[in-house]
Amino acid sequence: VNQYGFIESPYRKVVDGKVTDEVVYMSAMEEARYTIAQANAELDKNGKFVSDLVSCRKAGENLMATPDTIEYIDVSPKQIVSVAASLIPFLENDDANRALMGS
Repeated sequence: VNQYGFIESPYRKVVDGKVTDEVVYMSAMEEARYTIAQANAELDKNGKFVSDLVSCRKAGENLMATPDTIEYIDVSPKQIVSVAASLIPFLENDDANRALMGS
C-alpha cells in the first residue's frame, strides 16, 4: 500500500527484451501506461523471451507484443486474484461459485 492508500503490485523491469532483477512497484493506474507480459511467459536461461510474440496487457486490453516492446513482466501469475482467493488450492480447476466466494 503506497502513501496514498493504493495497493501496489511488484513488476520486474524488461530492457531490450531481457528481464532484469530490478523490481518496481506500481498501482493499477500506473500499470495501464505500460506493456506488461504475463509471469508465465517462457524465458531462456539469459532471461530473454523465447517466443517472437508474447501475451501481454496494456491499458486493460490483452495483446500479443514483440519482446522489444515489453516494458515489465508480472512477478507472479497469482497477481490477478485477491489475497483471499489465492489461498484456494487449485483455483483454476475449482468450482466457479467457490472461487467467487473467496474473491
